[in-house]
Amino acid sequence: MFDEASITKAIIERSSKELMEIARGVDVIIVGAGPAGLTAAHYLAKGGLRTVIFERRVSMGGGIAGGGSLFHKVVVEDADLEGYNPKEIAEELGVPLEKYDEEFYITDAAALVAKLSNAAVDAGAKIIMGVHVEDLIYRVEDGVTKVRGVVALWSPIYISGLHVDPIFFMSKAVVDATGHDAEVLKVASEKLPNVNFKVSREYGAWASEGERMVVKYTGKILDGLYAAGMSVASFYRLPRMGPIFGGMLASGKKLAETLLSELK
Repeated sequence: MFDEASITKAIIERSSKELMEIARGVDVIIVGAGPAGLTAAHYLAKGGLRTVIFERRVSMGGGIAGGGSLFHKVVVEDADLEGYNPKEIAEELGVPLEKYDEEFYITDAAALVAKLSNAAVDAGAKIIMGVHVEDLIYRVEDGVTKVRGVVALWSPIYISGLHVDPIFFMSKAVVDATGHDAEVLKVASEKLPNVNFKVSREYGAWASEGERMVVKYTGKILDGLYAAGMSVASFYRLPRMGPIFGGMLASGKKLAETLLSELK
């Protein structure tokens, strides 16, 4: 008969074992389990790269779950975004879509979160929640700054303001998929040597242009540091697009293809 101690032992033992393996080094660490991060994780893991998502909240989906101002539906477009079709990506990931008109398909916000999360996990990506990435691991080689992992705390430690030293996780690549705040890119701009950029916020709303441009500019920022989704919009000061998520899906897929071509 099991008891409470055996439950705790199983959780701590297996969690610690996995965290130790991740700390030794993975291929890709994605910061943020929003639509772009989850989509990227699916394609990266499916392509054979060891992929981990660190999410500071204890929920997945980023801005999806709130729908459009708490209306529970969101939009995915049937359109060409720099060579990517969001509807086709959504269908590939198992998202249930209802045709609205010649441009838009509708889905439940909760369904989109669930299907993207399942797709990432089923492909072999690991998602660890309650982790706040506060800094980056870096090296300088021949005057070039290279990102080599992240510095992290459990989110409750960060929120409480306790002065506790963080722990380290190595990777070949780090992806900022934190959304509007572009938190990882801001860390890079403020704390890494030989970095000459500042991170602001995205422009106001121009949905069609924002959807296209966020895909166009998805990719490498520094050696070992990449951006996907709304982090791209903030970094390049692109328009925002609201509760239409095709650009996020396409950005995640493009980012994965970029990394697969560079790391495999």
